[in-house]
Amino acid sequence: MELMGGGKYSGCLVLVFLASLAVGSVSGIGVNWGTQATHPLPPSTVVKMLKDNGIQKVKLFDADAGLLDALKKSGIQVMVGIPNDMLYTLANSVQAAEKWVSKNVSGHVSSGGVDIRYVAVGNEPFLATFNGTFEATTLPALQNIQSALVKAGLGNQVRVTCPLNADVYQSSSEKPSDGDFRPDIHDLMLQIVKFLSQNNAPFTVNIYPFISLYSDPNFPMDYAFFNGFQSPINDNGKIYDNVFDANHDTLVWALQKNGFANLPIIVGEIGWPTDGDINGNLQYAQRFNQGFMSRFIAGKGTPMRPGPLDAYLFSLIDEDAKSIQPGNFERHWGMFYFDGQPKYQLNIGSRTNGLVAATGVTHLPKKWCILKPSANLNSDQVAPSVSYACQNADCTSLGYGTSCGNLDAAGNISYAFNSYYQVTDQVDGSCKFPGLSVVTDRDPSVGDCKFRIMIQTDSAGLYGSGRIGSLRILLFVFLFFTLM
Repeated sequence: MELMGGGKYSGCLVLVFLASLAVGSVSGIGVNWGTQATHPLPPSTVVKMLKDNGIQKVKLFDADAGLLDALKKSGIQVMVGIPNDMLYTLANSVQAAEKWVSKNVSGHVSSGGVDIRYVAVGNEPFLATFNGTFEATTLPALQNIQSALVKAGLGNQVRVTCPLNADVYQSSSEKPSDGDFRPDIHDLMLQIVKFLSQNNAPFTVNIYPFISLYSDPNFPMDYAFFNGFQSPINDNGKIYDNVFDANHDTLVWALQKNGFANLPIIVGEIGWPTDGDINGNLQYAQRFNQGFMSRFIAGKGTPMRPGPLDAYLFSLIDEDAKSIQPGNFERHWGMFYFDGQPKYQLNIGSRTNGLVAATGVTHLPKKWCILKPSANLNSDQVAPSVSYACQNADCTSLGYGTSCGNLDAAGNISYAFNSYYQVTDQVDGSCKFPGLSVVTDRDPSVGDCKFRIMIQTDSAGLYGSGRIGSLRILLFVFLFFTLM
């Protein structure tokens, strides 16, 4: 049984910090702000929510101009990202790197008042599932971005780092002291670590105890959390009663064995999903995140690095358009629902005692699309209709052990229909499943299973908005039922 656990599935950061400040000098927890949603909250709304919750650091997954503009003069430290699909270009063109830095870093720092501290170059590029795709381009991309920062006059403020999945290191036993970098990328990792060290940059790692539990049914439940594990690991006097500490310190040992014992470490992502899996629920997410935050607030590190941690919770808000290839839980990592409402009570060490909801959010009318009471469940139209709804909306709350896992057949169909109806902005044509659906003003939610109402947004994300978006939806529905 492997107790070291794993990271998530996601690559590289460029650290931008003022020369007079030390790496990780800002106290307080950071958060990851992802935007893969059909109806994202307005950036200004999210920035206000960050400030209302006393969050001082935020990590973005690209250099979205709208988000960066909203963060102007907010007092929030920012990481901006470069996607994996840009690594090849940046690795092979100094000019491309200089252009990217000029547009996405220099411009916002010098004239926009955005306090950029990090730039993410890729996202967990050495995942085994990538089959080595980014192994030849990650380090050159990092080097070119760093050179571009120096040329832009930001050499004393910007450092390149690479947030990696925890699968880049491993232990030959359950003890962290047996840790080292993965054999197939060992030499490459040493080159990257040496580069980070030479540029006074930290090693950034994403650690996900939930994935340990998800991947191994025999993984001890309590070891994934921060209390209750009755069989701690004794590693030469260092006691490990949770997988986070063991995972983190496996990295510490890997660095130490290879001559980089003092390299700073940032936890780029850590969190727990609330739905989409039997172990993804509100209770476990609250238990894990509060357990982590209690240690964080107290300044408690790990046995090998007992000082305060620098970490970023994953994530801020649910993203209903994320890929579910890794698992249905992917759309449910947020501390907040898609509409900015907190999911559970959580003390993150800010001036508030709990999470503060987003303000000024407007929902669509209280209408739901459900299965018509008189509908024939044996109709040949049921299966393709449900399939179509779920392919074009979010049905990840359905299934064994999920929040809506106890619905009967009719409830499952209604949930699918409503999910599609809401994501298409309640357009009349999106509740026209042949002989099966009807719009109701009566909330069909049952217990923990919520039939949610979508929020109004300036742009309806995936589907567009206004009259053009409505016509597009009607066309989709018409084509589907005409050609079915």
